[in-house]
Amino acid sequence: MKLLVFVTFVTLAFAQMPVKRVVLYKNGVGYFEHQGTVEGKQDVSVSFTSGQLNDVLKSLTVLDLNGGKISGIGYDAAQAADRRLGEIRLPVGEKGSLNEFLTAMRGARIEVRNGGAPLEGRLVSVERKTRAGVGATLEVEYVTLLTASGELRTAEISPAFSVRLIEPGLAGKVGQYLDVLATSRDADVRKMVISADGAGRRNLFVSYISEVPVWKATYRMVLGSKPLLQGWAIVDNTVGQDWENVSLSLVAGAPQSFVQNLAQPQYARRPVVALSETTNRAPQTFSSGILLGRAQLAGIVTDAGGAAIPDALVEAFDESGAVIAKTATNNAGAYSFSNLLEGAVRLEVSRPGFVVKRLDGVQVASGASTRRNVELAVGSVTDSMTVAGSAPMEVNNSMSVARPGQFERLRQFSQLQTAPKVTFSEARTQSQTVAQAQELGDLFEYRIEQPVTIAKNRSALVPILQSPVDIEKVTIWSSNSGRPQRALWLTNSTKLTLDGGTFSVVEAEAFAGEGILEAIRPAEKRLLTYATDLAVSVTTAFGSQQQKVSRVVVSKGIMVHQSSVTEKRTYTIRNNDAAARTMLIEHPVRAGYQLKSATSPAETTATEMRFRVAVPARETVAFPIEEARTMSTNYSVVELQAPTFARFVTDGSLPPAVEQALQGVMNQKAIVAGFQQEIKQIADEGEKIEKAQERVRENLKALKGSAEEKALVQRYTRQLDEQETRLAQLEKQGDAVTAKLKAEQEELNRRIGAISLDVTL
Repeated sequence: MKLLVFVTFVTLAFAQMPVKRVVLYKNGVGYFEHQGTVEGKQDVSVSFTSGQLNDVLKSLTVLDLNGGKISGIGYDAAQAADRRLGEIRLPVGEKGSLNEFLTAMRGARIEVRNGGAPLEGRLVSVERKTRAGVGATLEVEYVTLLTASGELRTAEISPAFSVRLIEPGLAGKVGQYLDVLATSRDADVRKMVISADGAGRRNLFVSYISEVPVWKATYRMVLGSKPLLQGWAIVDNTVGQDWENVSLSLVAGAPQSFVQNLAQPQYARRPVVALSETTNRAPQTFSSGILLGRAQLAGIVTDAGGAAIPDALVEAFDESGAVIAKTATNNAGAYSFSNLLEGAVRLEVSRPGFVVKRLDGVQVASGASTRRNVELAVGSVTDSMTVAGSAPMEVNNSMSVARPGQFERLRQFSQLQTAPKVTFSEARTQSQTVAQAQELGDLFEYRIEQPVTIAKNRSALVPILQSPVDIEKVTIWSSNSGRPQRALWLTNSTKLTLDGGTFSVVEAEAFAGEGILEAIRPAEKRLLTYATDLAVSVTTAFGSQQQKVSRVVVSKGIMVHQSSVTEKRTYTIRNNDAAARTMLIEHPVRAGYQLKSATSPAETTATEMRFRVAVPARETVAFPIEEARTMSTNYSVVELQAPTFARFVTDGSLPPAVEQALQGVMNQKAIVAGFQQEIKQIADEGEKIEKAQERVRENLKALKGSAEEKALVQRYTRQLDEQETRLAQLEKQGDAVTAKLKAEQEELNRRIGAISLDVTL
């Protein structure tokens, strides 16, 4: 009876803790908030799958908001089935046959029946024997028991065989064993019990993260005189609980998250020897980011008698008239905005049966709270009242200011009105904000304004935006794509970051194509292709021409000749359609090339230049693009040879000033070359004399001193004397020429270093 009462209580407690807020992220996790009430000392049960439980254990936050406390949280341990079976110490195999079961019972007291009198004793063995039958041999299994009298008795296991466990406690162990097997096949549901302790009725807040499917964005682009962009999010509820009127936010970003098996008990192998001291590296953590410098605005909406007005719509507008925040007053008539930008805002407060009131020029200060109470007058909803703003009123931080937060969610505002009849084209042009959007650091959030209901194991399309958008329809051609493609040149004028996803194009009330949209920031411009343009064809022709030297630079002994190569690519575009085309020609950006065409590209990327070309209906347009590449050739002035210099003079690649300066250098080089030649001749003559002297000395060594040989010795001696005299003369002559060469070389270096010219031909 106690078990039945407990189950009923848990069901009621869980019904009081519905999901109130869901935030879905692109990394496959969701943030969930439950809010409910407890009274006195009460347990609340929440169920999860094992996969969810791991995330819940590392992210669960539980708060008793009215002075109570959380005395404990318990959940079912997830011990592995094989380990639990091992603890029972009943070694039964996976198949669980009768033979295996009885073998595991060896030594236990049992009672067996086989159609006759019962046999009681301790189980000794289970064995298989062969028995001869009629025309065949049969294998029969037998059990052997040791009776109380010490007698071994055998019984055949037949279809009529039965066993009763009479060993004390054995039946309970077998029942426990079967319970473990049964629970291992149960649904993967884990129950967490939260114990709240306190006095009276209190509010309870529970939050956690859980693995969920990634939400996906998809868009519709309706073309017309005023293009319309409609955005949807595909959301899947797979957490096993209905989402009824939840506050849903979709975050376009992937904060770091990981899976860790915390729910599974972990066992470690411990060494028998003493543990040595080790230094463990702690997990790295980072402090949370805080959005600083935001302004807060709060107040109370009342009627003329001072009574609070609940469910009044309060909207905040920026200086351009765009809605930047929207909320509704609670039962006490209070409203609150946070994260407003510093500056002037316009408040507009409305409620059916009251005059709409506007407060212009409400100043909000960064990092401060501003309070504006509003009084509504009874009247028609079509009436309005405008009040000029005044200086902001500072609120002491110690005061209690109504503000939205994690533990107090605003009530959603909804109001049904009779919709006027409009045409489809008129409805397309109307702007309707269906989600509030805000930056969250590197992330971006779509906060759905109206409550969302999605049943468990169901999916839904949730609207996130509907807004006019700047779109230009063009045809784009690139050498990489082959055929021209129809594209939308979209400028994100929605003030929202468009998350990446698919898009479909509707034109003339019919499907026109679809494509992929990457994330686009506000005011960013992007080309989106959606179809092949079969009415347009593009061909290309290429030409190249190298020009003469156009510039000569001489400096620090280096002469640089600069010439340019002009390349011309002509794109011939044929439009066979009855409507004109705006073409975008993608021309590659090439390093070293400069655009020479008079037409500038409409857009340039890191790899492409996009040129806009208007092509009338059923006409052909040739669009040339000229580019020039500068080529440079370096020459060393000191190594410049006379034939090369003469060629430069002949083909006119040297300006007169450069030619005159280089002519002086060439003349000086000729003088230096003359002295170098003279020094070479002196060296050659001295080398010949030294070789002749060596030959004479060898001949002198061969003479024996006879009368005839004495005459030769005298002649060789005179010859050596003459050669030594000449060598002395050559040495003096060489020193003199070397001194002149050095002076002329210095003059050459001076002339070369003095040239600094930059002349354009």
